Amino acid sequence: MEWFTADGYWLSRLIFQRALAVVYLVAFLSAALQFRALIGERGMLPVPELLRRTPWRAAPGLFRLHYSDRFFAAVAWGGCAVSVALIAGLDGLLPLWGGMLLWALPWVLYLSIVQVGQVWYGFGWESLLLETGFLAIFLGTGDTAAPALVLWLLRWLLFRVEFGAGLIKIRGDACWRRLTCLDFHHETQPMPGPLSWFFHHLPRPVHRGEVAANHVTQLLVPFLLFTPQPVASAAAGMMVLTQLWLVLSGNFAWLNWLTIALALSVIDWTPLAGPPPAQAAPPLWYEVVVIAVTALVLALSYHPARNLLSRRQAMNRSYDPLHLVNTYGAFGSISRMRLEVVVEGSADPVVHEGAEWREYGFRGKPGDPRRLPRLFAPYHLRLDWMMWFAALSPAYARSWFGPFVDRLLDGDRDTLRLLGHNPFPDGPPRQVRARVFRYRFTGLRELRTTGCWWHRTYVREFLRPVSRPLPPEREGGGTGRGTGR
Repeated sequence: MEWFTADGYWLSRLIFQRALAVVYLVAFLSAALQFRALIGERGMLPVPELLRRTPWRAAPGLFRLHYSDRFFAAVAWGGCAVSVALIAGLDGLLPLWGGMLLWALPWVLYLSIVQVGQVWYGFGWESLLLETGFLAIFLGTGDTAAPALVLWLLRWLLFRVEFGAGLIKIRGDACWRRLTCLDFHHETQPMPGPLSWFFHHLPRPVHRGEVAANHVTQLLVPFLLFTPQPVASAAAGMMVLTQLWLVLSGNFAWLNWLTIALALSVIDWTPLAGPPPAQAAPPLWYEVVVIAVTALVLALSYHPARNLLSRRQAMNRSYDPLHLVNTYGAFGSISRMRLEVVVEGSADPVVHEGAEWREYGFRGKPGDPRRLPRLFAPYHLRLDWMMWFAALSPAYARSWFGPFVDRLLDGDRDTLRLLGHNPFPDGPPRQVRARVFRYRFTGLRELRTTGCWWHRTYVREFLRPVSRPLPPEREGGGTGRGTGR
């Protein structure tokens, strides 16, 4: 069937697959280095407890068969190894069915991780990686022509990512319609980057232009993905440029980079790459599988498509337990004020007016006003992101903040590894508290005078001081941890 293949997209497929493999590597690395403190057997939200209270069908995956921290580490580091093999092009050395199985492996491994990740894995880019990874299984390998149907499904996914994000903005916060959201967003976004201070201080007309360009790219350009070349390539190129602008302005894990990878699959590289190499005709079984998968994805697209047309559009929602077809969106509302939860500890055994409190430093989220925000994306700092949500509302932290504080009081090494600075290197504190501060970027004159990138002002108490039990020989049985939680 000649209509089945898209011979000119051999390089598009190659670039997309290698870019996706890099994103997989970052995702697995993030899981391997952070899971023990977050969801490990002694973590803040332990996986074994989740498995005991939820049915298999709610979150199918490998950990339904067995869970231990050692097994999770093997899954995560195994995913890293497979990702490296895919980056190196091992799939191209295998027969078609072998290459498909190799691409299926990271999808199964990462799906298993997401299924037990709880709030730490509740971000839209987790579903986006799984949906993209599922489609990549059926793209074929280098010696077989790329299937046109899967390439169109990738465009449909990219359309939903961009158009969904555009619609949620127009339907959500009025500042998007007034072109004023970027007066605040660079300062109040979840995790600013090293250039966010400079983006924030761009002239307001430039901010208006940024928002207007965003609306064009997300509300109009996505329809051009389904037009003939070279228009579709130009549309994808505009999306790449927009995503690179977002990469420069903040830290959004691998969301931008995965969107760029999807856009690169749309571009026709033939003018640069020349004629395609010799490619075998796809076998019949492969054609049947691809047609069946296409029919499945189109059937599952009903709810996401309906969501796009709904006035009550939902962001980042999955409609099936395998995350095969999802809805996407970001920043339907913009915070006008940046609030940060500052966590502090004290070596004093009791609360008193003169107690010395020392601040814990996080890797990515703002803390020390003199510290310039750093670039971490595409690496995902999960605790830092959830701290941003906690500042918006304590409800976001209800399940994990208490266990987090417990582990600071215990001096838990895995938890401390998630932080950028531990002010108690010689032993855990006797008390921990948390307070909410308002942060704002300083102006140029203020920066020159104080050396601070941020100015912060105390707002309210988030968690009043809590203490850990003291040794019985010193306190007659301990004070307990009951206060303030």
